[in-house]
Amino acid sequence: MVLLQLLEQSPALLATMALVLGLLVGSFLNVVILRLPQMLLRDWRIQARDVLELAPEPSDTTPFNLLRPASHCPACGHRIRPWENVPVLSWLLLRGRCSACSATISPRYPLVELATGLFTAAVAWQIGWGMELLPALVLTWTLIALAGIDIDHQLLPDSITLPTLWLGLLLSLVPVYTDPAGAILGAVAGYLSLWLVYHAFRLLTGKEGMGYGDFKLLALLGAWLGWSALPMIILLSALVGAVTGIAMILLLGRDRQLPIPFGPYLAGAGWLALLWGDELTGLYLRWSGLASV
Repeated sequence: MVLLQLLEQSPALLATMALVLGLLVGSFLNVVILRLPQMLLRDWRIQARDVLELAPEPSDTTPFNLLRPASHCPACGHRIRPWENVPVLSWLLLRGRCSACSATISPRYPLVELATGLFTAAVAWQIGWGMELLPALVLTWTLIALAGIDIDHQLLPDSITLPTLWLGLLLSLVPVYTDPAGAILGAVAGYLSLWLVYHAFRLLTGKEGMGYGDFKLLALLGAWLGWSALPMIILLSALVGAVTGIAMILLLGRDRQLPIPFGPYLAGAGWLALLWGDELTGLYLRWSGLASV
């Protein structure tokens, strides 16, 4: 009870504890980002072999999920011991190398942990102790996982987006961030808006501009935040996505024919709308009002 009172009265303490929690969650999100696409690919391969009436591959019978096998070095198979798996700190102490074979450990792992910690602390600081905090953290962690997977594989797994969408609809019954009408309209409008853009683009160019996972992600955000948040999310994601894409083409020489995942931009815009949606909408309205004078 005393701790709860302290967390309610001290935003700094709450943010600090959230930072530690976020670092730990970030370690798990690294596993999700790495393994979930492999798990899906493995399941699809097993289903395809079953349809073709082919015998399963020996590797398909080996347990592989988010918990098994235990974390290990991909180069030598060394099992990561608990003191080698402390978020960020272990990577720094090991100087980014495996303790057994000295193979390089990607800096991406501590970066995901650190980003998750900082985003978690930002949510706790902005929202404070209360009913809205835990759902906001769950949504934040979900968006980080989806963004990481989409960057790697241009994939937004239904096994993450759909349950989270339903959770947003259920939360509207409380309500937490929006009422049931706003959540239902948000989910429908979020999906249909990108669905229409997708088909219009395909009719005009003969190409697919985005994937169905993007529709579901925007529907998820609409279910959580309501239909009124969608224009800001679409505007922010489109603007940042366009600027980033042009910069990658001009500065990095990226082939303009290569697709750029849109999920990370939707996730980032949704997270900003979660924390500062009213402020961003007000800023845009003030700016557009000044611009029209």
